Amino acid sequence: MAQPPKNPNQKGHKGQPGDRLREQEALKGKHQAPPEPEPAVEDIPAPEGPTEIIETDYQVGQDNIEGTGAVPFDIHNPVFMISGLAVVLFTAVTYFFPELLGPMFEGLRNTLTSNLDWFFILAANLFVVLCIVLVLSPLGKVRLGGPDATPDFSLTGWFAMLFAAGMGIGLMFYGVSEPLGHFDAALGGPVIENGVRTDWAPLDGAAGDEMGARRLAMAATIFHWGLHPWAIYAVVALSLALFAYNKGLPLTLRSVFYPLFGERVWGWPGHIIDILAVLATLFGLATSLGIGAGQAAAGFNFLFDIPNTVTTMVFLIIVITGIATMSVVLGVEKGVKRLSEINMVLAVLLLFFIIIFGPTMSILTGFFGNLLSYAEDIIPLSNPFGRTDDNFRQGWTAFYWAWWISWSPFVGMFIARVSRGRTVREFLTAVLIVPSLISVLWMTALGGTAISLTLDGFEGIRNAALELQLFEMLSQLPMTGLTSLVGIILVIVFFVTSSDSGSLVIDTIAAGGKVNSPVPQRIFWCVFEGLVAIVLLLTGGLAALQAMAVSTGFPFTIVLLLACWALVKGLLGERRELA
Repeated sequence: MAQPPKNPNQKGHKGQPGDRLREQEALKGKHQAPPEPEPAVEDIPAPEGPTEIIETDYQVGQDNIEGTGAVPFDIHNPVFMISGLAVVLFTAVTYFFPELLGPMFEGLRNTLTSNLDWFFILAANLFVVLCIVLVLSPLGKVRLGGPDATPDFSLTGWFAMLFAAGMGIGLMFYGVSEPLGHFDAALGGPVIENGVRTDWAPLDGAAGDEMGARRLAMAATIFHWGLHPWAIYAVVALSLALFAYNKGLPLTLRSVFYPLFGERVWGWPGHIIDILAVLATLFGLATSLGIGAGQAAAGFNFLFDIPNTVTTMVFLIIVITGIATMSVVLGVEKGVKRLSEINMVLAVLLLFFIIIFGPTMSILTGFFGNLLSYAEDIIPLSNPFGRTDDNFRQGWTAFYWAWWISWSPFVGMFIARVSRGRTVREFLTAVLIVPSLISVLWMTALGGTAISLTLDGFEGIRNAALELQLFEMLSQLPMTGLTSLVGIILVIVFFVTSSDSGSLVIDTIAAGGKVNSPVPQRIFWCVFEGLVAIVLLLTGGLAALQAMAVSTGFPFTIVLLLACWALVKGLLGERRELA
């Protein structure tokens, strides 16, 4: 999450596009925490020009409990109390009763995805449709920050920050494994056992058709990393930005619901929204940390023959959580900011290395071919009813949508902070298109290379565990040791910066919107992100991690659906103000 720097962040401030220092400071994505400001409450710039200002007596932090002893604290009551206690109890019960909760996690995930897959798919479809309607409607002319506001960042810098927001552990873990997995499943076609379809192929598969299976595999992968997830993020980010920059409310999730609840949003309705946001974000982060630990452990095993065991993963989570905690204590300017910037450079270098030394023409032509396949299949893949590909729809799509939704407060907050001064049309077009195209290129390069190598007769990628498939693919390209080491570094630093900045986002919510709360609170959230990931790995592995992402994503989906209604009401108010 990124914040505006201190000097320009004052009432009436107009951002200056091209301010390179500000752009460099904000070029962090969801993996980078902000520099700590001096004031305890962030001063949101006042709207510039006529806007529908919402008058309220609420003050950020007015419900907080403060302490100045050996362990200072400044926490929102009851958001911190309930969410913190829930996390502590969950961690303790899960650790001490793993034999009971392990099977429960898997059953919970299966129940939610098999019975409510239609709900997740319909909700994601609604987010995409809403974004498209807003882009095409007169509401797209509304400018975030008021009609006279100017963008805080240049177009190039803003695009770069959206690129940063789109990079993460997921792209590293699934960049090879997902396209290849869909390809194999599609190539095998539907498998019927006892009258039930048991394969994992998307739609109807492409039995025996290599080109058809490749096309379908890439379309299905892009479907999970394209418009739908970014529409989820866009709705949250746009809602936060509108109610903070145009309505004059605090930059917190509960502010979005003022049109629905009025002043009650500062009471229990808002408390429940914030508690759900804390839990959804924490378990979404824990899922990513568990996935990252698994892939980092596989990489160390591949390069240095270190045993790839749960013990290794737990050790990695402890060490990396410790590093993230240190960055919370010392401040991000002393290392994590530079690590994040290096990480972005390494990601770009790895991508272009694969394009150059992999099947270059296949990747370049595949990029456009995959976009066409995605366009052809997006409607059938988005259809929640009348399909037979239950495993794909429930095991892949429903989980992904719940995971993205659990991440949405995290990513949405960052995007909102760097998008003041953009029109709604400009904002939604960029947020949907730029990261989606980056994801298409990434998946085409990594996944397309893996499929090409497999079709050429190399079986190592297909036979490897999911977390090892990236390294098996790199083993067939030059400089295997170096590129594999770069891959491990990318995973680890994404791991560190996600944990660090995630703890700050969660703490901001649990501190009633304050952005400079005492350090011990941030340490608490940072430590428990790691602990939750560890106990879930110990009790149920990846299935347990995914189960918690889905279980917290479900209630938060309801929250986001209500946010869509509030967003439209807020935008209609802006249009009336301009009329």
